[in-house]
This record gives sequence, structure tokens and C-alpha cells, in this order.
Amino acid sequence: MGQIVAFTDNINDLSNEGGFQFEFVCERCGNGYRSPYMVNNKERGRGLLRSAGSLFGGKLAEISGAAEQIGFDRASNSAAKDKAIRAAVEAVKDEFKQCRNCGNWVCVTVCWNDEIGQCLNCSPSVAETLSAAQAAAQVQQIQEKAQTVDWTADLDMKQRAKVKCPHCGAAVEGGKFCPECGKALSLRVFCGNCGAEMEAGKKFCSECGQKL
Repeated sequence: MGQIVAFTDNINDLSNEGGFQFEFVCERCGNGYRSPYMVNNKERGRGLLRSAGSLFGGKLAEISGAAEQIGFDRASNSAAKDKAIRAAVEAVKDEFKQCRNCGNWVCVTVCWNDEIGQCLNCSPSVAETLSAAQAAAQVQQIQEKAQTVDWTADLDMKQRAKVKCPHCGAAVEGGKFCPECGKALSLRVFCGNCGAEMEAGKKFCSECGQKL
């Protein structure tokens, strides 16, 4: 009976016809490691056999065809692949730990709480949690303090805000007159006497006769 091969769900098979390679991914942050690429010497030999068969034909071509079918079978499972998996696991084993609480495999450098012996999802870092809470509180306090300040005291709320001069098209940042052409940004004006609204450019109020 051959040796059993342990496996997990955080492994991606990157093997091809020329050899074997596996990618192990942290189930918390997604960071990962690839095992060193291992050339499949048997497959290389079959490749040479296929090349010879294509040159000479006949029985040799039939043998190379059988070798190609064997290579196809190797893509899914073989003793060589099992050996490659064990070697890959050995190469990356120190980079991952399995959390006994949730069962996930996580990377040691980012997602493992070595003090507790669990992943950071199950046992978050006290210092990191405190820092995040402090930052969130600061943002909340800044927003609360900003609400107590009157940011509109110097704004004319009766005039429609303009970002572009209706006369020359220049970009503006508020105010009553264009800094480029000097014309009024609003196409409507209000009478200072009765408050009537009318088009800009009028000299007298059409409602009360007051000079504008």
C-alpha cells in the first residue's frame, strides 16, 4: 500500500505536462506561496519518444502515442504527482498554520495570532483592534465637531451658486461677479426695496419703480 497524501482546500494545482507546481493560499487574506517547479523527468523522456515517433513512424509512432496517453493520465493523478505534492507541502509548511477553532489555513506572517495560537479572525490582535477603534472614534469626533461650526455664514443663500460664468464661460468659485469679465454671475436680480425678482440688466424695478 502506497503512502497516503494529505491535502487541504487552499491549494491550487499549477502543474503542466512538463512538471509540477502548487500554489498555497491563505484563507484569510489571500496571500500565498508557490512551491518550486519540479520537472517531470519521465514526461521529458516521453516527449523525446514522441519526437522520435514522429520522425520514424511505424511501431515507434504507436509507442509514442501510448506514451502521450500515459502523460494525459498523469495530469490527474500519478505516483510522481503524489511525490511532488508531498515535496510542495514540505517546502511551504512553515508559512501556514491551521486554526484549531475555525479550521482555516492562514499565513503566519499576516494572519496568525502566535500569542493565542489561533487565526486573527478567531482571536484578533488586541493592539490592532484598539488602534482601529481609536481611529474610528477620531473620525466620528471630527464629524461631530464639524457639525457644530457654521460653514455657510459667508454664503449668499439667496443667489443660485454658479461654477461657470454664464457670459464668458470662465470657471468660478462663488461670489456675485465673474473674476474674468466682471459681469454678474446671476441672470436674475432682486429689488432692494420690495424684493421682486427680475432679469439682470434692468435699471428700475418693474414692481415698485425703485432704481436697481
